[in-house]
Amino acid sequence: MKKLIAALIAGLFATTVFAQAAAPAAPAAPAADAAAPAPKAKKAKKSHKAKKAKKAAAADAAK
Repeated sequence: MKKLIAALIAGLFATTVFAQAAAPAAPAAPAADAAAPAPKAKKAKKSHKAKKAKKAAAADAAK
C-alpha cells in the first residue's frame, strides 16, 4: 500500500513539474512574411445532401 501511495505521489509531482515547464520560444517571423496579405476566406462546406445529389447526377450521366 505504501508503494502505491508513493507511486501516485511521484506521478503527481512529475505531472506538476511537466505542466510548469516553460515552452520553447518560437523563432521570430521574417519581415517579408509579416507584410504578406491575409489569406482569402474559406468557402463554406457543401451539405451532405448536395454532395449526394451531385454524385447521383454524375452516376446518371455516366450511364
